[in-house]
Amino acid sequence: MIELHSITRSFGDRRVLEDVTFSVAGGRMTGFVGGNGAGKTTTMRIILGVLAQGSGTVTLDGQAITVGDRSRFGYMPEERGLYPKMKVAEQLVYLGKLHGLSAVAAKGEVDDLLERLGLTERANDTLESLSLGNQQRAQIAAALVHRPIALVLDEPFSGLDPMAVDVVLGVLRDYAAQGVPVLFSSHQLDIVERLCDDVTVIGGGRILATGSREALRAEHSGREFEIELTGDAADAGWVRDQVGITLTHLDGGYARFEAESDAAAQAVLARAVAGSTQTLEAPGAVGSAAVTQVLRFGKLTPSLAQIFKEVVQ
Repeated sequence: MIELHSITRSFGDRRVLEDVTFSVAGGRMTGFVGGNGAGKTTTMRIILGVLAQGSGTVTLDGQAITVGDRSRFGYMPEERGLYPKMKVAEQLVYLGKLHGLSAVAAKGEVDDLLERLGLTERANDTLESLSLGNQQRAQIAAALVHRPIALVLDEPFSGLDPMAVDVVLGVLRDYAAQGVPVLFSSHQLDIVERLCDDVTVIGGGRILATGSREALRAEHSGREFEIELTGDAADAGWVRDQVGITLTHLDGGYARFEAESDAAAQAVLARAVAGSTQTLEAPGAVGSAAVTQVLRFGKLTPSLAQIFKEVVQ
């Protein structure tokens, strides 16, 4: 686990990080999100030792991170840093050897990564001849070639189509499954929400929210619920008349509503279930045409984009 505690950083008189505290757990994908200038890249560079913090600590498994530890980290900068006129496999092997792998081990690692990332047929092409998406895959391979003990990736999914995102995700999840902490930043909140286990939101150099994806969604949930009834006779209009309920949307058998309490929301469900039972038992009901049943009921949870808007305001 990588832990940051009370990190500060200034450039001249401008404070860019203030009391930054969060953790990147081993075996989990942590999404790091924030607007331009929020402090994401500065934080990542402090983790990597490229920049020094003004105060605070960065630890790996409870111990101060050493130069040796950081040499075993995998880092992908937002700006592509590979040699454009060098062949893909050749430079990946070169990078593996720089990290201490033997030529044979580096070659084996590169062959495996290129296959898993869908770049085998491009192994002998120069980087500059690749599409932007394939250049991104090669950059990810460069971060992985030395079997890193932690991954810090700045916008790794930028420029990737949905199929490529799934390919890269599969590779990164394999590393996480081995206990590797994986921190990645992204402006694509929909991708972060789909891919990450944990989320940290930064804004103005401060941590605005941090925790597991589901915990954050639960924490920022309001008092809005939804219910959907199914059947030819489905009509949820009666919800508006329930005590402690404010109807916010109605469409036939579907209703969204705000509840003053969980008890008020549960009363809506109880009424719906009772109505379904009565309909099923009603004399003269023919087949399923007169049957009304509860298809869905629950509290509405916000998306990561909604949480982001809420905490940065």
